[in-house]
Amino acid sequence: MQIILLDKVINLGNLGDVVKVKDGYARNYLIPQGRARRATPANLAAFEERRAELERLAAEKLAAAQEQATKVDGLLVQITRKAGVDGRLFGSVTNADIAEALVAQGVAIEKAAVRMPEGPIKTIGDFQLHLALHTDVIVTITVSVLGEH
Repeated sequence: MQIILLDKVINLGNLGDVVKVKDGYARNYLIPQGRARRATPANLAAFEERRAELERLAAEKLAAAQEQATKVDGLLVQITRKAGVDGRLFGSVTNADIAEALVAQGVAIEKAAVRMPEGPIKTIGDFQLHLALHTDVIVTITVSVLGEH
């Protein structure tokens, strides 16, 4: 299916690109999320009329993400969980727990923005994680997991 991107999509394209994707990806994700439209002549004309407005909105989102990045970059988040003698946690620390701890520190962030490539944290220690505030803005934070007996 040919679509017009209304937003930058990772590994796909930038605002205004006309790309071909699988039908299910377009119907079930991109179009309902408002990130794309079908590439019909009417939609292409409507997009060109709204192009300046969409570019302005994209620039505002990027500026807001960069502003938030200056506040968050290098932040230390401490989370306390029950742990065994060997340093393994009873349970784990997930991206939702980290997002909740960040909100408690005054940083509003979605749990989907927390990147955990190795999966949930299951041991005590300090971990470097990335926050994807925008497709172009990624910052690093330190999560310190403390154990309690």
